Amino acid sequence: MAFESFRKKYDQLMSDKRPLGETDPEFVDMFSRFAYDEVVSDPDANHPDLDDRIRSMAILAALIGCQGLDEYRLMLPAALRTGVTPVEVREIVYQATAYLGIGRVMGFLNATNDVFLERRIPLPLEPQGTVDADTRMEAGEREQMAIFGEHMRGFAETGPAATRHIRRWLVGNCFGDYYTRGGLDVRRREMITLCFLAAQGGCEPQLTAHVKANVNVGNERTFLIAVISQIMPYIGYPRTLNALDCVDRACAGTDADGKGE
Repeated sequence: MAFESFRKKYDQLMSDKRPLGETDPEFVDMFSRFAYDEVVSDPDANHPDLDDRIRSMAILAALIGCQGLDEYRLMLPAALRTGVTPVEVREIVYQATAYLGIGRVMGFLNATNDVFLERRIPLPLEPQGTVDADTRMEAGEREQMAIFGEHMRGFAETGPAATRHIRRWLVGNCFGDYYTRGGLDVRRREMITLCFLAAQGGCEPQLTAHVKANVNVGNERTFLIAVISQIMPYIGYPRTLNALDCVDRACAGTDADGKGE
């Protein structure tokens, strides 16, 4: 189902599964008209690389980031209809744990499994891990350097001794355990990371760093602006504007593609 036609389905779901269709029809019409007509069709809020499938992935990540569990349950079936695979959905949820913590992700993992079972998607899904306890640190460092640059070599053993263990965990767990998994390539992993950080707010230093990382792996500035534009209905204007400011800061002195002028 094309994303542009989701408004009618959204209206139906809001009426069938929630009281808002009866109690707040004016709101349902106002929001769905904006989010599923205006936002998805505005040429200034789009990009050639941002199709319905990629847009859906960004929205799912943003909903996890802003803790929009009810909306996530509503959007997940629509995302599957746009071509997002169950493995891709699972990888989005798994990776969110590194950026939000299990306390804020467990509900989304349970909701995802509920939707999969409702749609008769067999669980567990096929494994995607590529590392073990002996290889995760080395693999994580390779991922960090590939994404951020050669200066990340030896990152795990730098910084104040009292907090160096956090850097080791960042290398081995965040990048070693999650970024090395199959199911999503590095461009998609960096895109969803940007959505996690933008949606939860208060992570502007990390968001700025990951804007640069996105550009490094091929997600150009105009694409990132389009992604942030598409998740705006779910995260609100303040966090959207903060995210766009991070894009401007990270891409200062670059052209539209994020390359040096």
